[in-house]
Amino acid sequence: MKKFLLFAVLILLTLASAPRKITWVAIGDSITYLNDHQDETGNRLTKGYLTLITEKYPRVQYINQGHNGWTSINIADHIDSLGLVKADVYTVFLGTNDWWQGKPVGTISDYEQHTGTGTVYGAFRIITDKLKDLNKKARIILMTPLQRGDFVYINNIKNNAYGSYRKKKEQDLEEFANAVIEIGKLEKFPVADLYHDSGITPENMVNFKRLKDPQTGKYENYTYPGYTAVPFDPENDEYPYPVEAINMTYDGLHPSDKGNVVIAGLLAGKWKGLR
Repeated sequence: MKKFLLFAVLILLTLASAPRKITWVAIGDSITYLNDHQDETGNRLTKGYLTLITEKYPRVQYINQGHNGWTSINIADHIDSLGLVKADVYTVFLGTNDWWQGKPVGTISDYEQHTGTGTVYGAFRIITDKLKDLNKKARIILMTPLQRGDFVYINNIKNNAYGSYRKKKEQDLEEFANAVIEIGKLEKFPVADLYHDSGITPENMVNFKRLKDPQTGKYENYTYPGYTAVPFDPENDEYPYPVEAINMTYDGLHPSDKGNVVIAGLLAGKWKGLR
């Protein structure tokens, strides 16, 4: 009996001294979503930033709330039906689709005055208020959108978009990144500034874009910014990013394994207590 009690006490002490698990809810768009859907990347992605974090820091358990193609406004509009749960840490990685879809970024007053989902600032207020309601003690980390090259979807080349080197609806993608930074400063949330600090730029999104030379009709490998002046015809051209073109992204937009390592590193740097 005494041996049994001693054994039970040892088990309890062991459990009590074990590192507490950290629950992480990662809210985002396709970059987050694809962490668990590598088949939709043509298996070009093997480890997204969520997996990389949890492999390096076993205490962390993630819940993937990435939604393919969604904007911050979509997330805000559906905030009560997403099944968000109480967690220790929330990350919010949105903005690139807001830019491409021409959503108005707004101003910090939209955030401060709770103006709703007419702007990105207003949408972020709905999101952050919800996370605070779920757990007032939770750490909320914001992540700015990455810069973009020319995107061509690997499973449907008719789905393509030019990069952040051009405006969309008279807005620069950097305005959306700066909005996230400004919200972080106001709320005193840590911000992983991927737009400015990741080193991922149109120059290294891909090694090249394979396009037909307009003069000869022969395929050539064009680097940035040269490829921006060469037309791409999704009806007749081949997929412009063969495996050899993969660099920080595998398709001009979505981070490759290499790009996700950078994202995970910057996020970990803003995550106090992760170790």
